[in-house]
Amino acid sequence: MTGREDWTTYLAIRAAWLSYVGGCTQGEIAARLDVSPAKVHRLIAHAQRAGHVRFHIEGRPVECLEYEDRLTRSFGLNNCIVAPDLGAQAGDEEASIRAVGSAAGHLLAQVLASSDIAQVGVGMGRTLKAAISAMPRIARPDLSIVSISGSLTRRLSANPYDVVQLLSERTSGEGFYLPVPYLAASVAEKDMFLGQPSVQELLQRARRCDTFVIGIGSLGDEGHLYRMELISRDEQRSLCESGAVGDLMGRFLDRGGAAVPASLSEKAVGLGYEDVRGSRVLALAGGLSKTSAVLSSLRTGVITDLVVDEGLAQSLCAAMEERVAQPA
Repeated sequence: MTGREDWTTYLAIRAAWLSYVGGCTQGEIAARLDVSPAKVHRLIAHAQRAGHVRFHIEGRPVECLEYEDRLTRSFGLNNCIVAPDLGAQAGDEEASIRAVGSAAGHLLAQVLASSDIAQVGVGMGRTLKAAISAMPRIARPDLSIVSISGSLTRRLSANPYDVVQLLSERTSGEGFYLPVPYLAASVAEKDMFLGQPSVQELLQRARRCDTFVIGIGSLGDEGHLYRMELISRDEQRSLCESGAVGDLMGRFLDRGGAAVPASLSEKAVGLGYEDVRGSRVLALAGGLSKTSAVLSSLRTGVITDLVVDEGLAQSLCAAMEERVAQPA
């Protein structure tokens, strides 16, 4: 293949992502790639003819592949997928989540189609919901989908980012909810929940899962924890003052990936990340605001597979370089 053909393929993949996932018009894509609208039409047709466009887009731009390699080697990952930029403005969280959802949806279908997976443990969050919404339907009526954390808010209302029902619909599998809050109001309340035989049974089922699919939480105002009132403003402030930068399965981490001595971690009702260490743990995250949270989660060594968007991957690699460059 000539250099010109390589460049055409590169542009075709970029154009296909912007069109089919990003929802951009040919005029918007033309401005983004600095080519004519007619050229955009030819590029998308080229991507279709070359087999890059199916239910998902086969192939990713070279920058994404480079980020994947860097993150895989740095954190000993089994797999890393970086979903290409959709051409939105920097900091557009919704576009980032949509890109990750599209890439992760296809991966989840592949993983869960395997008969080796009898039970999958799932967390919750916007990115997980986007991924399962984008996932093609598969026939796995024998699959068990198990909540690994509390499925309710502190008000005991349903969490709209709980994905058990949605994944059950996509797979025809059986869903198991953990009918308690993500974070209890107190340690005493947590102990009360954990004392229920039904809760103990569900947690034991969760521990036996073959693979786990989780999100990574940030502590900012845009994050799921604060937006869904799983933590209060005072708790958010206290976590940040303690050095916490992210939430991994209800446990709060500092920049180095160590658990911070936060009282909230003692109120989490569900499996902790140490409970899943050594298993396959697929983590999804989208948006620049997740940089510190994702980096700290990767440093725990628990995550085995990662799907992020291109902007976040670039930010992660830049943050890693900054840390290396800092004097001892």
